[in-house]
Amino acid sequence: MHSSTTTLARLVTFLVLVCFAQATLPTPVSSGVDVTAPAKLSKVKKTILSTMLADNGVGEWGFSALIDTGDHRILVDTGARPQTVLQNARELGVDLASVKEVVLTHNHSDHVGGLMTLRQELMKTNPAALSRAHVAKGIFYSRPTKTGGEDNEMIAIKKSYEATGGAFIEHDTSAEIFPGAWLTGPVPRVFPERNWSVTGQVRTPEGLVEDNIPEDQTLVLNTTQGLVVITGCGHAGIVNILTFSRGAFPNIPVHAIVGGLHLFAATDTQVDWTADKMKEFGTANLIGAHCTGIESVYRIRQRLGLSRHSAVVGAVGATFVLGEGIHPGRLAQ
Repeated sequence: MHSSTTTLARLVTFLVLVCFAQATLPTPVSSGVDVTAPAKLSKVKKTILSTMLADNGVGEWGFSALIDTGDHRILVDTGARPQTVLQNARELGVDLASVKEVVLTHNHSDHVGGLMTLRQELMKTNPAALSRAHVAKGIFYSRPTKTGGEDNEMIAIKKSYEATGGAFIEHDTSAEIFPGAWLTGPVPRVFPERNWSVTGQVRTPEGLVEDNIPEDQTLVLNTTQGLVVITGCGHAGIVNILTFSRGAFPNIPVHAIVGGLHLFAATDTQVDWTADKMKEFGTANLIGAHCTGIESVYRIRQRLGLSRHSAVVGAVGATFVLGEGIHPGRLAQ
């Protein structure tokens, strides 16, 4: 537990930094992607397969979502427990065997825990199922514990996954992974969003430093109605993520944000600041799943001026369909 003095000091530091950022958004950071004539998706369906709230399937502290654009299907994260996503997909009637690619947003076990079970089970039907995993630079860095152990499960998972014939595609910058689908890779931290544990450490090429989850990445879909942003935990900070995305897609509003924003432990001041910045990007829909926090979703909804139909708490089985909006499930509606 942090002392009240330490907590107050951190809050003061945050507020001071925010003062410099409040006036306007910075000049967009170069994305590294040539989007002079970007492809636009006219069909998108996103289905949540792992999060805490569930009126279909099983809930857990984790995240996974299936993205279907008609021509492409891709899984974002694989949940926490080995069987959760597999079980939920079966219960929801979602066929994952034809999904060849997966995006792993970062190294934490609640996002990568189901990878090996899914790969081993689905390849019985289709050897190419989940055979390509998109990750960002830093996901395989060692996270040493104070007792001399290793806290990064991805190091062991890498060997097991590659033994099945699976391949990791490691991104050190942003990339278009199929027409209309842009992967941020590691996101520049322009704003002082510190939504991660302050106790972990990571061994980088520069040495052992505080683990701010440098590999955190996001999938951004460029659609006919605007950007659809799918986050795992958003450890890079949703405002940083949106700022970086604006560099690739200038003047395109954010039609929807789906996933975890890691605001469950944030102060009211932090949530309000985040929501106000999200509003500047024209955010029209929000499914705040996993680590976003129920109260944070409601507070963001109010600050953005959205309704219970356009800003909801994410649940297993909930979908977002381009042109239709959010289908939240029974508990979250």
